[in-house]
Amino acid sequence: MSTILVTGASRGIGAATTRRLAGQGHTVLAGARDAEALGRRVRDDPTLAGLDVRPLALDVTEDDSVAAAARQVEESLGSLDVLVNNAGVPGTWAPAAEVGPADFADVLTTNLLGPVRVTQAFLPLLLRGDRPRLVMVSSGMGSLRLQSTDPVYADIAHLPYPASKAALNMLVVQYAKGLPQVLVTAVDPGLTATEFTDHAGHSVEEGSDAVVAAALDTEGPSGRFLDREGPTPW
Repeated sequence: MSTILVTGASRGIGAATTRRLAGQGHTVLAGARDAEALGRRVRDDPTLAGLDVRPLALDVTEDDSVAAAARQVEESLGSLDVLVNNAGVPGTWAPAAEVGPADFADVLTTNLLGPVRVTQAFLPLLLRGDRPRLVMVSSGMGSLRLQSTDPVYADIAHLPYPASKAALNMLVVQYAKGLPQVLVTAVDPGLTATEFTDHAGHSVEEGSDAVVAAALDTEGPSGRFLDREGPTPW
């Protein structure tokens, strides 16, 4: 069985991914800013009874928090098999003409620099793991082709979030080239009914399908962008 870290594990796709992976017998480190609150929910959630879910204090926007989490995992487990960078924020939905540089700051800090920060801190542990895997939870909103051709996106002009996910996709391509020892995958959960989407879209179980599949894949190849049906365009 694998040891898996999921960031942003307290709700939505992250919570569903955590529950499903732990339900298959894996040890899941559930990263969240408020690990104590998450721990209470884990203890009180009957769907997690008997599963190896370990809340981990982890704020992907803070160097000290990420470093402390990495030290804790090293001391308790010594290695990590899978890192799922799931934590993200949607940013403003203001009209394009009203969006300025400051509106990008929190989104890029969380959605792009967060995965870089967490990956760098946990990479030494990943490299000690069994067939190390790095999963980046991206979005079809970050696909240049889908933004240009898919009618779902035809009338959506949402600046910060798609920009952060397009950048994350490029990060996946570069990590796949730069870390040949690691199987690196970007995933698109699709429109999923969470707080991000005002509960529009398919279920969080369906949204977590691609994440779970990528976390458990040991064959690759590295450097792919997948949704729940298979490869999806960059």
